[in-house]
Amino acid sequence: MEADGGVLEDNVPVKGAPVRFHVNWWEGKALQQRGVFPAEKKESHTAGGASVVYADTVADYGMGHELANYGEYSGAPSTEETFVYAKTLLSLMMKYKHPEGKFLIIGGGIANFTDVAATFTGLIKALQEYADDIKEHNIKILIRRAGPNYLEGLRKVKAASDKLGLGIKVYGPETHITAIIPMALGLIKDLPEPDLSAPCGPPVRKMIDLKGKKPTPKGHPAAPAGTKHTLVTATPDTTCIVYGMQNRAVQGMLDFDYMCKRKQPSVEAMIFPFSGNHYVKFYWGTEEILMPVYTTTKEAVQKHPKTSVFVNFASFRSVHETTMEAMNHGNLKTVAIIAEGVPEQQTRDIIKVAEKKGVGIIGPATVGGIKPGCLRIGNTGGMLDNIVMSRLYRPGSVAYVSKSGGMSNELNNIVARNSDGVYEGVAIGGDRYPGSRFLDHFLRYQDDPKAKMLLLLGEVGGTDEYDLIEAKKKGRITKPVVAWCVGTCASCFTTEVQFGHAGAQARGDMETAAAKNKAMQEAGFHVPESFDKLPDMVNQVYTQLVMDGEIVETPEGETPQVPMDYTWAKKLGMIRKPANFISSISDDRGEELTYCGMSISDVFTKDIGIGGVLSLLWFRRQLPEYCTKFIEMILMVTADHGPAVSGAHNTIVTARAGKDLVSSLCSGLLTIGPRFGGALDDAAKMFADAQSSGVAPKEWIDKMKKSNQLIMGIGHRIKSLANPDQRVEIIKGFAKKNFKSTPVLDYALAVEQITTKKRANLILNVDGCIAVSFVDMIRSCGAFSKEECDDLMAFGCLNGLFVLGRSIGFIGHYLDQLRLKQPLYRHPWDDITYIQELAGQGPE
Repeated sequence: MEADGGVLEDNVPVKGAPVRFHVNWWEGKALQQRGVFPAEKKESHTAGGASVVYADTVADYGMGHELANYGEYSGAPSTEETFVYAKTLLSLMMKYKHPEGKFLIIGGGIANFTDVAATFTGLIKALQEYADDIKEHNIKILIRRAGPNYLEGLRKVKAASDKLGLGIKVYGPETHITAIIPMALGLIKDLPEPDLSAPCGPPVRKMIDLKGKKPTPKGHPAAPAGTKHTLVTATPDTTCIVYGMQNRAVQGMLDFDYMCKRKQPSVEAMIFPFSGNHYVKFYWGTEEILMPVYTTTKEAVQKHPKTSVFVNFASFRSVHETTMEAMNHGNLKTVAIIAEGVPEQQTRDIIKVAEKKGVGIIGPATVGGIKPGCLRIGNTGGMLDNIVMSRLYRPGSVAYVSKSGGMSNELNNIVARNSDGVYEGVAIGGDRYPGSRFLDHFLRYQDDPKAKMLLLLGEVGGTDEYDLIEAKKKGRITKPVVAWCVGTCASCFTTEVQFGHAGAQARGDMETAAAKNKAMQEAGFHVPESFDKLPDMVNQVYTQLVMDGEIVETPEGETPQVPMDYTWAKKLGMIRKPANFISSISDDRGEELTYCGMSISDVFTKDIGIGGVLSLLWFRRQLPEYCTKFIEMILMVTADHGPAVSGAHNTIVTARAGKDLVSSLCSGLLTIGPRFGGALDDAAKMFADAQSSGVAPKEWIDKMKKSNQLIMGIGHRIKSLANPDQRVEIIKGFAKKNFKSTPVLDYALAVEQITTKKRANLILNVDGCIAVSFVDMIRSCGAFSKEECDDLMAFGCLNGLFVLGRSIGFIGHYLDQLRLKQPLYRHPWDDITYIQELAGQGPE
């Protein structure tokens, strides 16, 4: 099955038996309970965390050849993307029936930034479309998900399930990430679903009852003489410089600092080489602060010499260059490289230089690390509600290292629910050559008296775990280590298996997850039977440390308030605020741009044309086809009237003065007024009122003459009855043929019969013909009330049509002058009459 928006391949059942288990896994990478769940085969597709997976066995559960269509869709998919993806998966499930029914497992880890409610809205749309089929095929659906807005997402799914009668089971972070798998397989009873009405907060932690025992701790062993760690352990005073305009990540770091009650922000400056030195506003709690942004690392380091950490958000194309430059500055002791896809040769070059200079590297392909109370690198730990839920705002006793950034959130969750919390956690990245190894961090933890127990989450591929085993055997690591390597399912495949990470591939028996788990257990590590038993193992070791007095528990303090951005709070429905602007004609917030509710796709599918688009944006409704055709005719006949008219003349003169297109266009448009092109609205109102009044054309003309008012839309400098304007003939003919009635046009033509008797050029001109025909169109098409028609004329929409149409010609004249390479225009003297009078000698 191809994930990340691709087309899933047909699910061909093994040995003719229809598959029973379908798994869809968003962002969670730990579908390896008891070593039997599918892994990526042949190729690695790590961009965005998505992968291509084929699976055909759950042999350890006695249900071989029944697990298929594992797909991962991460990277914050939108509602519409999730909808299409889920529809595709569901359509495949309906290809074959299974006599015992089927299972759809929708699993997901604790996301860093994916809006769970948004993705689940897309899922719900797909479930609604396939609800009858789901019931017909007897499909049982189980969901486990966490991350931003997860409670709302689970509530929506549960509500939809109840309405559709699908019986979906939903679980959040209170349930282990893979627990829904054995539930589906029938190995354990269904766990009770959580109370989705309860607010999201940290789990209640009960202190361990020592039953009157007063244990004596063994004391912390001293580090060997001369020990020096490359990676600098963060303190509450550690600060960093962030490379890249990662405003969201920086704000998250500052919010974490404020929650941890740091005295100063952990980010001192940012670097962005493309926009000049400037400042960016951020929040420190509820107050705004300014963050300096520099164009070079050199200047940033010079201005902020106390910083020791460099968080590099540069892309894989430039991360080598920027990291190398950062390591030239002696005060930068730790560099975190976030980018994925860094070429291995470049990574090895970075590692070589880092070792020479004594610089610690975290990454590449890392989410970073977190040390509660001290420092958070980038987006580590997810959004602030997850920081609170995992109690990452204060230090605990458990220090962990993981390869996977996504799984570090799960470790935060596991540790918070089974101990007093995280002391420090680092995701070293899943590349084959990480900048720092497990051992580098575990030796720091070993030598730090506040880190009481160690936790490792490794994976198939590589031999770094054996370095830990050797250190354990030599007595260099004495603290208890809980460890598990994911990927034990690799042994179930007959071909070479490549997991999602670049380094997650066994190149020999020693590199398999099963071999490493066995070796670690034999060396004295605390290794659970399977990944789903990891929380219990953490709890057991932690409890023993408390009972032995190595960990002294303290009561939980007050949970800090989460400073929440306005945008996110509004999205969650927690606040409301009157908008400064209102728009009722278009919306670009959804999956597609919409014009008055019509998606841009439908605009083209229905072929409504520019006239249809204009009717939606100007009049907020879709007019009949003959109306939109008439609108397009207006634009066509008003597009240009030669270079001599004032607007075109001004455009040409401005273009020849070397001005840009917009300036030249504006110069021409500013000439539009009552004497040039701007008479349409006045003509429409004048003739419409006259026709509605019931006054005969002759009487109305006499009335206008007596009041000394010009009749707008009547008269032409060149055209006459004998030399008619073909534009008028075209418009008049279309209106007569297509409009339901033309009373205003008829009235204007009756006026023309009278005015031309006085002078042949007092004809109904193009402005007047457009105006009166437009009035007839909107009044007779049935789309508008009389009041709405009056408003449209008063708002100036007819002049707008002339402006829009004539802009086409003005732009054409501008381009024409540039194409002809015309020089600066100077008006000829012989076309100017010069009249000068001496002061005081004029008429008295």
